[in-house]
Amino acid sequence: MNYFQNISRWAVVAFLACNLSACKDDNNNAVTPSQQTTITVENVLNSKPLVESGTFQGTGSPAVILPGQMVSISFSAAKGEAITFATMYGWSNDLFFAPANPGILLYDSNGMPIEGDVSAQIKLWDNGTRINQKPGSTVNHPGTVDSQSVTEVNGSDAQGNAYLPASKLVKATLQYKGNSQFTLTLENISGGTANETPLSPGVWAVSYIVGGNLLDANPLYTSGQPTANGLTNIAEAGDNSVLSTYIKGMTGIFTPLSPVLVVVYNGIDNPIYKTGEVDRGQGLKPLAQQGNADTLAAYLKGKPGIKAVYVLPAPSTKVLLPVIGNQQGGMVSQQISVSAGDRIAIATMYGFSNDWFFASADNGVDATTKGDITSTIKLYDDGTAINQFPGAGITQFNLAGTPLKESQAIAEVPNPNAFTTLPAITDILKVTLQ
Repeated sequence: MNYFQNISRWAVVAFLACNLSACKDDNNNAVTPSQQTTITVENVLNSKPLVESGTFQGTGSPAVILPGQMVSISFSAAKGEAITFATMYGWSNDLFFAPANPGILLYDSNGMPIEGDVSAQIKLWDNGTRINQKPGSTVNHPGTVDSQSVTEVNGSDAQGNAYLPASKLVKATLQYKGNSQFTLTLENISGGTANETPLSPGVWAVSYIVGGNLLDANPLYTSGQPTANGLTNIAEAGDNSVLSTYIKGMTGIFTPLSPVLVVVYNGIDNPIYKTGEVDRGQGLKPLAQQGNADTLAAYLKGKPGIKAVYVLPAPSTKVLLPVIGNQQGGMVSQQISVSAGDRIAIATMYGFSNDWFFASADNGVDATTKGDITSTIKLYDDGTAINQFPGAGITQFNLAGTPLKESQAIAEVPNPNAFTTLPAITDILKVTLQ
C-alpha cells in the first residue's frame, strides 16, 4: 500500500487510511496509570517548492559562454520532475534562452531516464522589457524601454528581426549517471550563423513533484505574463545574481511526516530500534520506507514491557503536511495514560526519502515529562534502502519508485549529508507532552 498517493497540488501527499485504532496492551502486569498526558506531533517545516537550483557560467573573463564552449549542470530528479534554466542571448536587447515550462523532461512515459540530444526543448524568449534591434547590433546599447509580457520568439520578433530556432544555437545533451543523477550539458553552437552570440551566466532549477503535480511548474518565467524576480537582469545584462538569490530562497526541503508510531513502555530499552544494529525485521522497514507503521505497531502490542501502542493519523489526510505558504502544517494529538517510570518513544517517516525516519533518541523520554521534547528526536537511516537525494529519487517509494535493497546498520543521518543540508530537526517537527 502506498501511503503517499492521491494528493492534489496544494493539498499534497494524503495517505490512505491506516485503519489501525490506537490500542493498549492487555498485559495483566501493567501498572495502573497514575495520570493522563497528551502527546502532540506537528510538522512545522516551512516547505520550499524547488528541490535543487543553482547557477552556471563560462570559464573566462567575462564569464560568458562563447561559441564553441560548453557548461555542465549536475542534479538529481525523480519521475515527473524537469530541469529548467535561463541564459541571455548576449547580443540582444532582452532575449533569453530557456526550455518551455515546466522544463526539459527527464523520464519517458515508461519512467526510463532520457538521454541524448534534448535541444528541441529549448526556446528563445523575449523578456518584453526592451524594444528589439537587429541581432548583434545591440552590444552596449540597451535599447528603448518596453512593457510587454514574456513571449516566445518563433522565427522572428515583433520588429521583424529573424532568428534561427534555439536548437540551432544552443545544444542541450542529457546524460544519466545512475541513482537519479543527471548531467545537462549546454553548448553554444551559434558560431558562424546569422545569430552568432555569447551566452550569459544563467540559473537553473528543479521543482518537487507531489502527487503527480510540480509544486512550481514556472519557477523562472511564465509565458504571457510580465517578467519577474530578476529575470530582467539576465535578459538585459546577463547578470544572474538577482534571479539566483530569488531561486535560492525558493529551494529547500519539502516532506510530509507519516502516521506517527507512539509506544509507552517500562523496564526495557527503546523497543523501536537500536543504532548500530540492522533492522530487526519487526516492521520498522515499512515505516521507514513507506510510512506504514501498522506492522511494527501490531508486532509490539502485548510484548513484555510494552504498556501501550498508538498510531496517530492526522484527522483528515492521515499525514502531517508541512507548512505550504499560509497553510499551517499538520498536527495530531493523542491522550495517553502513563505512570511513574514509564517512557515514551516515537517514530515517523521522513516522507520524501528512501528509508529515513525521525525517532526518539536513545531510550526515549520520561513519560511524565511536560513541555517540548523535540530535542530528544533525531533523524535516522534505516539502512534497508540505497539513499538518493530526498524528494528527487527515482526509487523512493512515495515518489512511485521501488527502493533498492541494502543492508546497513541503523545510523543517524549526518547533516549536511551526501545530498543536501537539512534544517534543524526543531525546524521540521515539534513534539510536546502536556
